[in-house]
Amino acid sequence: MNYLGIDWGEKRIGLAFADEIGIALPLPAAVAASKKARMQHIEAMIQARHIDELVVGYPLNMDGSVGFKAREVDAFIAELEKRFRLPTHRIDERLSSHSVEQGLKGQKKKPSRQSGEIDSRAAALILQDFVEERNLRLM
Repeated sequence: MNYLGIDWGEKRIGLAFADEIGIALPLPAAVAASKKARMQHIEAMIQARHIDELVVGYPLNMDGSVGFKAREVDAFIAELEKRFRLPTHRIDERLSSHSVEQGLKGQKKKPSRQSGEIDSRAAALILQDFVEERNLRLM
């Protein structure tokens, strides 16, 4: 089973990959200027990595409620499901980007926000959470 982790943003979409080994790795983010080009980038990753399922970070509010950003992600997920017809999972992503930024500070690294590196590392955290949770359920 191959998974594509996705950290959605209006300008950048972080991407990560995991397979049956269960280690999520960041991929190049979809950072093109147009939405169409970002979706084409995702499609290329799905084809190149033979993706079976999508795992999308779901930005719940800190109290666990569904807010404005989560509704935007719902619209994005609907578009993914219509276009790619793959099973899609929503995973709580609260503080994933913040965790990545804190980790990079500890390593004294400061990647450009525009590069999408932070977004793809956040996608890897989200995907890793999903894979670990799924593996626990299968035990």
